[in-house]
Amino acid sequence: MSTVDGVGPARDAGTWLREREQNLRATLATLCRPPRPAGRRIAGPDAGRAALLAAASIGAVVGAMWLVDPWSVANIDRLPQRLVAAFDRLSDLGRSGWFLWPTGLALIAVALRDSPALPRFSRGVLAAWSVRLGFVFCAIAVPGLFVTIVKRLIGRARPLVEGYDVWAYHPFSWQVDYASLPSGHVTTAFSALVAIGALLPSTRALLWIYAVMIALSRVVVGAHHPSDVIAAAVVGSVGALLVRNWFAARRLGFVVRPDGTVQPLPGPSVRRILKAVAPRRQSA
Repeated sequence: MSTVDGVGPARDAGTWLREREQNLRATLATLCRPPRPAGRRIAGPDAGRAALLAAASIGAVVGAMWLVDPWSVANIDRLPQRLVAAFDRLSDLGRSGWFLWPTGLALIAVALRDSPALPRFSRGVLAAWSVRLGFVFCAIAVPGLFVTIVKRLIGRARPLVEGYDVWAYHPFSWQVDYASLPSGHVTTAFSALVAIGALLPSTRALLWIYAVMIALSRVVVGAHHPSDVIAAAVVGSVGALLVRNWFAARRLGFVVRPDGTVQPLPGPSVRRILKAVAPRRQSA
């Protein structure tokens, strides 16, 4: 008689589907559970400092609209075409799909693999790995979804759509040409910087280079104004931090120290992940 994972006979499809449903319900319940007591002490700016940071961010965006955007629009068509073509290829790396598809498919693979029939060790490794994948997915997807909606409500014209008018707006137009503020690519780049950097601090320097180059590329190819990328950098970073705090408050992938700072929990090694997902079949 064939067995799965070395535990009992192979189960029917109905049992398998019920297990998947239970996994989904358990995952949602874990994500939405109340914060732990330590999670309520996450350090952050007080109301005064938060207001100051918000004012500084808004000031930077508005200041760029007045001082930098007109210069950018006036000079963007003077750039060498080879440079623009190179940055156009680079800009494609700012699409959210480069992050969401791999993490989303990996989450599905983990969900399909997890089963009560697995050893406790394997289930623990899969749970730890899925928490980290879920965090990266949410930290990039949530700010991205927010920007996708907001930019179309704002309706700012992309550079050169209406000549050199940097103040051209068609609110609620839902047209691609009027979806300049904020930049979706830059939101993705900076949310990835914060999310992946939160789990793997050693990658932050490389991620900073990536995020800045994506931001620069969106201006060079004429897809966005400089103020658009500044706004997107703020939204992407803050959005990813809020998602991190949500996970940390529930001790999912992160732990809150007594001083309120957030620290990533040690994750499973690649060897343990491969061991956990490796199929175990025996014949009796």
